[in-house]
Amino acid sequence: MSRHPLLTRRAFIAGVGASLAAAALPVVSTSVFAADSHAKEFRIGYQKAANTLVLLKAHGTLEKQLAPLGITVKWTEFPAGPQLLEGLNVGAIDFGYVGEAPPVFAQAAGANFVYTAYEIPTPHAEGILVHQDAPIKTVADLKGKKIAFNKGSDVHWFLVAALQKSGVKYSDIQPVFLAPADARAAFERGAIDAWAIWDPFLEAAKRQSNARLLADAEGIVSHHQFFLSARPFAEKNGEVIAIVMDAVSKEGEWIRGHYSEAAAQLAPIQGLDAGVIEAGLRHYAHVYKPIDATVLAEQQRIADTFSDLRIIPTKIVTKDAALPAKA
Repeated sequence: MSRHPLLTRRAFIAGVGASLAAAALPVVSTSVFAADSHAKEFRIGYQKAANTLVLLKAHGTLEKQLAPLGITVKWTEFPAGPQLLEGLNVGAIDFGYVGEAPPVFAQAAGANFVYTAYEIPTPHAEGILVHQDAPIKTVADLKGKKIAFNKGSDVHWFLVAALQKSGVKYSDIQPVFLAPADARAAFERGAIDAWAIWDPFLEAAKRQSNARLLADAEGIVSHHQFFLSARPFAEKNGEVIAIVMDAVSKEGEWIRGHYSEAAAQLAPIQGLDAGVIEAGLRHYAHVYKPIDATVLAEQQRIADTFSDLRIIPTKIVTKDAALPAKA
């Protein structure tokens, strides 16, 4: 069981509203919003694996809610979190959903964003795969092995933490930086020894490839997912962010009560079997909370570890990527 209590939608929206108020942003009732004059378009970055946002897009929910305010919605797909954060860094998007490591890399690169909300821990939604007949039995056996993963993604942190817990130095493995599709191809032809990956790709490989789960993140890392906003947009359009987070919360509630139906809708979009998608959906919590000091402290641990290992070039303070409290 998660150590986080299940958050009701009302409590979540109240928390978001309180956060926006503390930052001196305009906040009104969640049922009635006045559009900020600066917001004419809301640009969202998403990944096909980001189930809640994908379903929001498919259902046209935000378009319906923001149209009366004169705001159009533009969706841009990215292959993974690091690429999405690059889009946010160059001003191509206003909002997105990524894992726990991409924001650390983005902040170290000078991206001007703020943490908006997070999903409670989902440690079973990422794992390290090896071949069924491989002699690798524990994470410690990965020493000296070729391990594929998407550089800067959440599994980058998971792998580092798993190795550390098993007494293996990051410098003792051979990292192979590959996006999910390329990594699966390399795994299936035996070009790599192991693959660190997240759902639904994790579940698909377990079912469709000669893959064995060596370890998931349980007991190693929390595996949070984050909603991030471009700081200039968040500072001027707090009510728009509140609307989208209300919609996200409702969509999460719907998924938790309709796993099979959600999987059936996602299958043609994600190009995977509905059974694979449903299994992956059940590994995520679909419960979201406003950003708080505790989760920012967990992000700081990632940042400090990456800095010590020279994975990122500089030290950062993760709480700097949060909207300031009102003085």
